[in-house]
Amino acid sequence: MTAVLPRPELSEVAVAPPGDGEGYWAGAPSAVESGGFVYLAYRLRRPLGEGRGYAVEVARSADGVRFEPVVRILKEQFGSESLERPTLVRTPSGVWRLYLSCATPGTKHWRVEVLEAAAPEEFDARDRRVVLPGDDKVGVKDPVIVHHEGLWHLWASCHPLAVAEEADQMVTDYATSADGLEWTWHGTALDRRPGAWDSRGVRVSAVRFTPDGVVAAYDGRASAAENYEERTGFATGDDPRALRALDRGPLGSPHRGGGLRYLEVLPLAGGGTRLYYELTRPDGAHELRTELR
Repeated sequence: MTAVLPRPELSEVAVAPPGDGEGYWAGAPSAVESGGFVYLAYRLRRPLGEGRGYAVEVARSADGVRFEPVVRILKEQFGSESLERPTLVRTPSGVWRLYLSCATPGTKHWRVEVLEAAAPEEFDARDRRVVLPGDDKVGVKDPVIVHHEGLWHLWASCHPLAVAEEADQMVTDYATSADGLEWTWHGTALDRRPGAWDSRGVRVSAVRFTPDGVVAAYDGRASAAENYEERTGFATGDDPRALRALDRGPLGSPHRGGGLRYLEVLPLAGGGTRLYYELTRPDGAHELRTELR
């Protein structure tokens, strides 16, 4: 576990926010290593009223720190009010997929759509399909997707929609798929803990299989006021459909708001692990930071 605990004092900026101050974010990362490069997908956001999550970029880096964007996807291309965390994967056959969390305009509903391409720079928003539609009771977003032993595994953030004021609450549900496109749900894998720092919502951000089961990082918050400033905790499980939060305090930013969220863990082919996460900086903006372990 020590190898994946973020230490912001050892990190460096990988992607800066698109502006200064509260509401400007670069973060929600998803990373894949391929052909000697690290490919990083992330969300760019402006404050409420100025565009929210207006774009998702995929960028490429030779060192895992300095990135050059190769494609940008805009929320207007999906008829979305906002884009949230993307998920970037490369299938065993070499096909690239970009899963996008899309907000349905005028509602609290979220859905997930996917793009496929032979290379990340070839993603085209005109060639998309809905893979996690949600419904009138639940919004679905921020999927974590892992291919393991011939099966696709998915953990997604699910939000109740019956009462708009309660839609910030979230649990993480688990699903499996033979192809990564058609999914079968298996219930809630990680739930909130009454009275704890994660009592209002939990959102799995990274999962790694181990010989004993799985280890997961997750974002949590104790109140609606902490929305956008979640902190990071860890959970384990013998079965990917049943995760147990570890009894330790959360990790956060030392700056205002305290947000440290969307931790991504990327094992490197040459050895070591690179962490990516979204961190609140002193002026309230969020930047995407990285550490090499």
